[in-house]
Amino acid sequence: MGAITLTGVTKHFDGATAIDGVDLEVGDGEFVVFVGPSGCGKSTLLRLIAGLEDVSAGRVAIDGVDATATPPARRGLAMVFQSYALYPHMSVYHNIAFPLKMAGMDSDAIAGKVKAAAATLNLSDYLHRRPGQLSGGQRQRVAIGRAIVREPKAFLFDEPLSNLDAALRVNMRLELSQLHQSLRATMIYVTHDQVEAMTMADKIVVLNAGRIEQVGTPLQLYARPADTFVAGFIGSPKMNLLGGDFVNALGSSCDAHTIGMRPEHITLSHERGAWEGRVTIAEHLGSDTFLYASVGGVTVTVRAPGEFAAAPGDRVWLTPIAEHIHRFNANGEAV
Repeated sequence: MGAITLTGVTKHFDGATAIDGVDLEVGDGEFVVFVGPSGCGKSTLLRLIAGLEDVSAGRVAIDGVDATATPPARRGLAMVFQSYALYPHMSVYHNIAFPLKMAGMDSDAIAGKVKAAAATLNLSDYLHRRPGQLSGGQRQRVAIGRAIVREPKAFLFDEPLSNLDAALRVNMRLELSQLHQSLRATMIYVTHDQVEAMTMADKIVVLNAGRIEQVGTPLQLYARPADTFVAGFIGSPKMNLLGGDFVNALGSSCDAHTIGMRPEHITLSHERGAWEGRVTIAEHLGSDTFLYASVGGVTVTVRAPGEFAAAPGDRVWLTPIAEHIHRFNANGEAV
């Protein structure tokens, strides 16, 4: 079991509020991702769950038991950091076995657990190597293996892929998703990369300035953002948020102050459309083309098919797809 409940969790640092009254339910076996910009409090919230930081106010419960004052070692959680934190003089086997050895487990039992974890993580052929002989992705798998052998109630990941190059990050995303499917363990994962959040999470928690803006599945946040912050953060490229003349031109109702439309929900034409624009930048990526067009002095991002021909200076026509237009009031809330 690995259900985690936060009730009014607050954290102050030298008079500043880092986490402000967070309420959250993490179900047993869920893969939950904390996402948000730098400084939003996502790593601090993870450390409060782990017990590495003291809660200023509120309650942390693990499987229904109050763990607010419980030391980290007794919470039954395993944390994997951005830094691999491996012992360079030890083999992969002994790095993975270290927490079990410190717990006083006998050598035969340790051997069984280490070999099982290594098989799960495709590390069986590397058990006698040292960390310096491994790639970055392999070293991160060793750090995860060290967590697996402890059989924790939940895994806590603090930006574990940020030290890897782009190709390795993609591979490790797949491996972590497969690991979650095989272990069915509770996992809480912190990242600033909303692509990681969208591709890995059962549930995403969007944080901003120490508060939760919205909680939901990736598709819920994509299709129904609660406010302009979530709308602008979830999605790549981000949603276009337009006001003034754009709102009036669409005859928007519901007291809309801002309208939003994702780049993939705008059609492009060289002949006719709702808005006339001039291409300022064209990014041709093969399967897709991202165009940045100036419309009335405002830059609008559009996602087009890869074969759409356009170059800086070209005139294009943009037409938003009506059923995909988002409307927000003066407070930035969805209406």
